[in-house]
Amino acid sequence: MRPRIAMLAATIAAGALLTGPSLVSAAPRQNHHLTIAATPNPIAAGDGVLVYGQLRGSDISGQAITLYQHAIESSHGYTVVGTTTTNSFGFYEFTEPQGTVVNDTDWFVRGPDGSHSRTVHERVQALVTLNASSTSSDTAHPIVFTGTVTPNHAGGLVFLQAQRGSSDDWRTLKSGRLDGSSNYSIPFRWRRPGERDVRVVFRSDRRNLRGVSDPVTVDIQQAQVPGFTINSSAPITDEGTAVTISGVLDQPGTTTPEPNTVVQLWGRAAHQRRFLVLADGTTGSDGSYSFNRPAVTTNTVYFVATMRLGHQKPRHTALLYQGVRDVVTMQSSASSANTGQTVTFTGTVMPDKAGHSIYLQKLGRDNDWHTVEIGTVRHDSTFAFAWVIGSPGTHMFRARITSDGVNVGSHSPPVSITATAPPASSLPPAS
Repeated sequence: MRPRIAMLAATIAAGALLTGPSLVSAAPRQNHHLTIAATPNPIAAGDGVLVYGQLRGSDISGQAITLYQHAIESSHGYTVVGTTTTNSFGFYEFTEPQGTVVNDTDWFVRGPDGSHSRTVHERVQALVTLNASSTSSDTAHPIVFTGTVTPNHAGGLVFLQAQRGSSDDWRTLKSGRLDGSSNYSIPFRWRRPGERDVRVVFRSDRRNLRGVSDPVTVDIQQAQVPGFTINSSAPITDEGTAVTISGVLDQPGTTTPEPNTVVQLWGRAAHQRRFLVLADGTTGSDGSYSFNRPAVTTNTVYFVATMRLGHQKPRHTALLYQGVRDVVTMQSSASSANTGQTVTFTGTVMPDKAGHSIYLQKLGRDNDWHTVEIGTVRHDSTFAFAWVIGSPGTHMFRARITSDGVNVGSHSPPVSITATAPPASSLPPAS
């Protein structure tokens, strides 16, 4: 079952769905002379929709077909959104452009001689954006998560969640309420250091399906030890990138630098149980030290300590959590396809992530990424998604994997697919 996705710009209101005066208060019952279907269904708010079908009978060529639309919870009835004519086989189609459908919507069509279709219920998923005030903090300071739900759901609740393990299992950390502009702000402080993936969820209601934001990775460090600091030149880095671990040592209980002191770098890679001495160094005249570390493939925890001298206890820094991103690649079986055609996305994740959840994401009308499919990385660290192409236009996709304690999550470069509307006769039969 496809997970639900997320939504468009908060400036689009439900009233934008209604392009003409109210004509009927309710849809008529189908009389079986006129069929209808809509694809894709469901959609993310603001995505385009292709509505099509067939007029049946003896005189079916060149007949006028009128499309009616009703947005759920709209105070208006059904309104006319377009008229077209059938081809020689009685087929018709309407393309509702991107940006017009943002709430759950009902469609039906009318034709000649009182013919009318059944009602199609188009389900629309909310779009949720997520931004972090910082992607790196410590256990003493909160990070503020902000974003928007589209369309406007002022007064509604959203939920900040963190992923558990490497599966699609998320735990709610805190909730927030949408303001009058459908924006939220949720501060949260972690008491334990480490890398985490967080997202925000808007639960479904009468107007929209559930919306989920693209996860954000945050790096939480221990609060610094006064007088003995430690930092990384890049707290989260790509696999194969070297980093520099540095800091300053002060004399105990003062802010005066402690020069010419031997310090040791200790480290523990993911899955290692014990810390090991990795390098020795000496503080400079300003109390500073620096260690250049070669590229590593997994997350590593470091700290720096002074050496034991006689009865003097060694001093040490806070733990430093160094994150290393996965490397994700993805390609598609075709760069263009017809609406309703299946495209296959395949790719790899390095290092090996067999059994981990992986997400197919689509770029939404809000210019943010939203998950449209969940898969599992195979035994050889490859993955595959089969996706039915939706409305006409250019669509962007990417693969996204989240953090697992061994590596920080990452995503593939985007892949572009251009969709074209085929003749309605080649689409799945409408009813």
